[in-house]
Amino acid sequence: MSSPLRAVVCVPTYNERENLEPLVRALGEVLDTTRDRVLVIDDSSPDGTGELADRLADELPWVEVLHRSAKEGIGRAYLAGFAHALASGTELVLEMDCDFSHDPRDVPRLIATCEEEADLVLGSRWVEGGGTENWGVVRRFVSRGGSLYARLVLGVGIRDLTGGFKCFRRHVLETIDLDAIAARGYGFQIEGTYRALRAGFGVVEIPITFVDRRVGESKMSGAIVLEAMRQVPLLRWKALRGRL
Repeated sequence: MSSPLRAVVCVPTYNERENLEPLVRALGEVLDTTRDRVLVIDDSSPDGTGELADRLADELPWVEVLHRSAKEGIGRAYLAGFAHALASGTELVLEMDCDFSHDPRDVPRLIATCEEEADLVLGSRWVEGGGTENWGVVRRFVSRGGSLYARLVLGVGIRDLTGGFKCFRRHVLETIDLDAIAARGYGFQIEGTYRALRAGFGVVEIPITFVDRRVGESKMSGAIVLEAMRQVPLLRWKALRGRL
């Protein structure tokens, strides 16, 4: 592995055995594996995802595995992954789902945009050219409505605040207070982007197509949605009082 590292792609997993190996190998086809890595963050999956990740890491020198003792939510998994990635010396840190909702072929676009013009790049479903596949009307309404709600309450122009396909420059993660992020579920995505905006970083959205998972079970739940809805006005309250 040559140095310095350019990018680490953080992939949180919980019961993603069927998706993990195809995703890792697809990422290997689009990354520069001499200076990029894939970090699998497994929350003690009972289906053997962690053991499969270890076998892939033994075979592929650009794959690493971070084992966590319990399932604490995607936000906590990403925070652990960010800390590990930053300690490795990488310049860029990416987030993406393991279930092919995010197309691995879009990863180079996020990296290139971050290197050329942004501190944080968001793969956006709700800008021109973006969209979703295999979603019903209700799910599209909930997702777009959630992003609109967060955008209006927080007073920002980002159109897809709830998306989880991102590329950060390391100085963004080093500057915003990661330890203060309270959200455990998908509200984590809103809070991370909002903190970056509040800190004055340049955030760019690029269009992606989000494809609903075909294999495995979604981790989304009503409790996760409610947590995100509660977090948004709390974030705004903290910002108005200079606590963010």
